[in-house]
Amino acid sequence: MTRSARLLAFALPGLLGACARQAASGVSHAADAPGFLFGLWHGFIFPVAWVLSLVMPDVAVYAVPNNGGWYDFGFFVGVVFLGVGARKTRTVYVTRRVRG
Repeated sequence: MTRSARLLAFALPGLLGACARQAASGVSHAADAPGFLFGLWHGFIFPVAWVLSLVMPDVAVYAVPNNGGWYDFGFFVGVVFLGVGARKTRTVYVTRRVRG
């Protein structure tokens, strides 16, 4: 790949993303909007909620509207540390050593 093609490949998504805009700049959240603890819970139950959302239209994996960053952080912590990401994938045991 030539240098100009690489430059275009990296610059084009940035140029296209530059014209995107947010829906509303002054979003106000209700006092009872889900916060950190609800985000933590929703992140923890994410696998079950995702499967249920495939067959039940009134089940969602993410609460909208929420209070923003704290809900997102709680959701992340729930998924990564308490939910799916907390499981061990495999344990490696060394049973034989190769001598060279």
